[in-house]
Amino acid sequence: MIRKLAERGALAALALTLSSLAGWAAEENDYPTDARVDYVFGCMAANGQTRESMQRCSCSLDQLAAILPYDKYVQASTVLSMRQGVGNRANEFKSTKIFDDKVADLRRAQAEAEIRCYRG
Repeated sequence: MIRKLAERGALAALALTLSSLAGWAAEENDYPTDARVDYVFGCMAANGQTRESMQRCSCSLDQLAAILPYDKYVQASTVLSMRQGVGNRANEFKSTKIFDDKVADLRRAQAEAEIRCYRG
């Protein structure tokens, strides 16, 4: 009887630990698969189509995702995309401080990811 209670307690503790880890993993991995694939493909296009490049690009994205939540990544990417345009709308994205801050956050996260994945 005591042994069964101990086993149930151990199983309950394991289940609690796994559910906690799953919640943590979900928070750390909030980038959707298509966004991850797109990032790695773009990174590989810039850094070579090799297995080593794929591993470093994947590492880079994992590090980036651990630093910058997906919604902030999307915001900064959108600002960068809009800045490539011409006209008044593009100028608004080029000259507004709040947009500069979003891009700066992305650049800092990318620099940290580069240090961890490319200079090792």
